[in-house]
Amino acid sequence: MSKLIEFTLTEALDGLEKGEFTARELTQAHLDAIGAAAPLNAFITDTSERALSMADASDERRKKGEAGLIEGAPIAVKDLFCTVGARTAAASNILGEFDPPYESTITANLWKEGGVMIGKVNMDEFAMGSSNEHSRYGPVVSPWRRDGKDDKLVPGGSSGGSAAAVSADLCLGAPGTDTGGSIRQPAAFTGIVGVKPTYGLCSRFGVVAFASSLDHPGPLAKTVEDSAILLRSMAGHDKNDSTSLDVEIPDYAAAVGRSVKGLKVGVPAEYQVDGMPDEIRDLWNQGVEWLKEAGAECVDVSLPHTKYALPAYYIVAPAEASSNLARYDGMRYGARVEKDGLVPTYEATRGEGFGAEVQRRVLIGTYVLSAGYYDAYYLKAQKVRQRILQDFRDTFENVDVLLTPATPSAAFGFGERDADPIQMYLNDIFTVTANLAGVPAISVPAGLDNQGLPLGLQLIAPALGEETMFAAAGALEKAANFSAKPKRWWESA
Repeated sequence: MSKLIEFTLTEALDGLEKGEFTARELTQAHLDAIGAAAPLNAFITDTSERALSMADASDERRKKGEAGLIEGAPIAVKDLFCTVGARTAAASNILGEFDPPYESTITANLWKEGGVMIGKVNMDEFAMGSSNEHSRYGPVVSPWRRDGKDDKLVPGGSSGGSAAAVSADLCLGAPGTDTGGSIRQPAAFTGIVGVKPTYGLCSRFGVVAFASSLDHPGPLAKTVEDSAILLRSMAGHDKNDSTSLDVEIPDYAAAVGRSVKGLKVGVPAEYQVDGMPDEIRDLWNQGVEWLKEAGAECVDVSLPHTKYALPAYYIVAPAEASSNLARYDGMRYGARVEKDGLVPTYEATRGEGFGAEVQRRVLIGTYVLSAGYYDAYYLKAQKVRQRILQDFRDTFENVDVLLTPATPSAAFGFGERDADPIQMYLNDIFTVTANLAGVPAISVPAGLDNQGLPLGLQLIAPALGEETMFAAAGALEKAANFSAKPKRWWESA
């Protein structure tokens, strides 16, 4: 195994700048690692030739003094982002072998800053899932295992391929999407950092839609500083996205080492949920103590409508999914199942094209939008959403950030929660509020459970409060000093 793959993004960029190795050498080391990591099933589209070509071009730019912010860094791309010349299928049969005619703004920004596309990674179909078990390409396997056991674990979802790739040192970072926790939850499960920025900070143009008002592109990375660098590379105003924010993008990485002395941190009572494992509660309490030791003031706060967030989310998200996915009918692009007549063709195409979880959510969404139920469910959920947003606004008048657990448990095994979809949906209990409110949040690895699996803590900030969030996250990361890594069992599998 090459030592080059063990670098963080910051370390790799430093080595490239000093001429200790080239972008081609760095890229080849990661391609070799990807080849050895087939048992993880993280990568689904090979772009190795393109990666080496991009790396060579990167080396030339660096020689000319034209290096971008992430010049020469191997980046894995979630299959939800449109990439010209590389299949984008959202891990679904319905899109077939779709080759997009345009590039997503997020990936275009990354390549403009010198990133190297190392490959496309697996995900839950249409980003609907919390375990990455719902993919046309089969499930992603977490690089982590329980102490003394060989059973396979999920990496979380829907950005499970992105999280597994970063955690297993197969890339230096990866853009993911977070609709209800799909960046932060897999990041927590795999011992890395995941950021959901303010809604509109990162363009959704060229990102296959799940729930348009909830979808947030953001980075997964090895460290808080790495995630800050990637977010700066990804973010920016985009005229192709009507919800894109026209704001100046600051140097987020500069905020990571900033002192948190005097920072007010809120600890919301409503996140003390029934059945919370003691180790999650203990880690949360430890996080409070770490921030106090760093000079922050921690106070109890209340977000009274939090208990309604999960049911509201699972009305709004499926409703928007039902509308967005109506376009996949086999008429214009993607897979098509020919039958005798228009309606039978629609039915067969969508029935065979969509997996069980996507069908479930589309049906729920269609139901809550139907005549007679729109006011009772969808409209009421939107009103609840406004109350949740107001809770955050009121609370952020008195505190700078909130500290909560990232997930209600560590990673679980394949099939352990398939029998009851509600149990799977409960994985998002700590994350969906930030999506409903559109505020930024970050998951930071902070410890291990009693089986040796990663656990994360979450920080939530007010809209466009990323700099404060990164400062607090940097302090939390420094105090936690999380250095555990998976044992690379896949290399001998």
